[in-house]
Amino acid sequence: MNVLPPSSSSWPGRPASKGLNKPMAWIGVFLLALLVAVSLARWSGFDPRTPDAAVQWQRDLQFKDVAGGDIVVVDHLTGQAVAQFSGEQGFLRSTLRALARERHRENMSSDAPFLLIGRTDGRMTLQDPSTGQRIDLESFGPSNAAVFASLRLAGPKAP
Repeated sequence: MNVLPPSSSSWPGRPASKGLNKPMAWIGVFLLALLVAVSLARWSGFDPRTPDAAVQWQRDLQFKDVAGGDIVVVDHLTGQAVAQFSGEQGFLRSTLRALARERHRENMSSDAPFLLIGRTDGRMTLQDPSTGQRIDLESFGPSNAAVFASLRLAGPKAP
């Protein structure tokens, strides 16, 4: 005949369960305190990001798709083409696509220029003043940022 163990939590040779042990309780208290601290910091508006350095230079640029899949870069102030990109140009295209997607989502015109901003600490930002979106170009490495850095002094090109 099968005999079930008694309903008590202690079996022969096994200590009775005492619930949560002290180290686990302290870990729980620590995690709860951390959650409260982060919540209070977010609620108070604390922003841990480094503030932007002052603007050293800025250029207002429009990026236009042309026949053949090329991208022509136009200086918004002069209306002159200053650069043309052919081929895949993965980083350039994906960066522009990300900013254009936000304009499309908010039903905004694609005619407004983007701001290419160089800062005194050497960082560069591509910003869309229409939507407030921005991409910190140095985050993607020096070779990708160099694509946009070449536009700082780019001169007139024939369209």
